[in-house]
Amino acid sequence: MEMPPKSPDGSEKSPQELVTSNTGSTLCMSSRSESVWTSTSRSKWDIYHKPVIVVSVGAAVFLFGTVITSLSCFLTHHKKVYKMSGPAFLSLGLMLLVCGLVWIPIIRKKQKQRQKSQFLQSLKSFFFNR
Repeated sequence: MEMPPKSPDGSEKSPQELVTSNTGSTLCMSSRSESVWTSTSRSKWDIYHKPVIVVSVGAAVFLFGTVITSLSCFLTHHKKVYKMSGPAFLSLGLMLLVCGLVWIPIIRKKQKQRQKSQFLQSLKSFFFNR
């Protein structure tokens, strides 16, 4: 008689336990967001909170970079530090600001596509489930 395979910790597993796996369900759950599968309506804040936060942080970092850069014009103490770090904050803030501003129309387009898809699915179910 053959012995069932043993796991590294020494416990025996039956063939059913070896075949049964939860990876399929977790893979499917992790590959798509829940909002795709559920049709609950979300508020505007739930939809746009991430790009709004990115735009806000980008604007704050951009303003901070503007202040640091202007300090290099007025202060003579640590002038090299201000001249080096000011433009870095300016570019980082501008990058975040632009990314957030581009993200908003992308979300709007996805919302329109999702609404069209839900409408077409309801039409399809209406005509084919008769």
